[in-house]
Amino acid sequence: MNELIAKNQAKNQINPVLSSPPMFDHEKLDVYQLELQFITWVTDLLEEVSKSAKSKTAEVCDQLDRASLSALLNTAEGNGKRQRQVRAKFFDDARGSGTECAGCLDALVAKRAVTEERILDGKKLLVRIVSMLCALVDRFDIPGHLKDEPLENSFDTLPDPKPVSYSGEKSRTRTRTRTEGS
Repeated sequence: MNELIAKNQAKNQINPVLSSPPMFDHEKLDVYQLELQFITWVTDLLEEVSKSAKSKTAEVCDQLDRASLSALLNTAEGNGKRQRQVRAKFFDDARGSGTECAGCLDALVAKRAVTEERILDGKKLLVRIVSMLCALVDRFDIPGHLKDEPLENSFDTLPDPKPVSYSGEKSRTRTRTRTEGS
């Protein structure tokens, strides 16, 4: 019996060869780490606001909490996607949640729950976060092209446009040939 317990314990132990804990790819992103910092910052702010002005700010605080979490989770999920445009969509959703957080901070100031000075550090973090997410959206939004590649070259392979026909008419070309007598 003791031998069986020892075998189970040996199976459940983590391989001592690993020198550092495993990391997911999203954890390596600077923007993800900044989003975690923002969540830590906003958690302290929400605790302060809930003590002083809970009734008039409950909805804003709830929205701010959800939006900050949404930015983080969309960044993590987007970084795990393989298709470029799908990744871009998740990063764009995270960007939207970041700007939503900025709006919530402004609303807390407008409701006089906090001062502009109190939210300044959070806004600075959000500007960095949103800027980084914009860059990620730009990087993955155009299929097959990275942001630093010239965009003009991507149109070299597009087919020539075909003339469009409206209401059953035959399409016309832009230049007509002259006929005799014209």
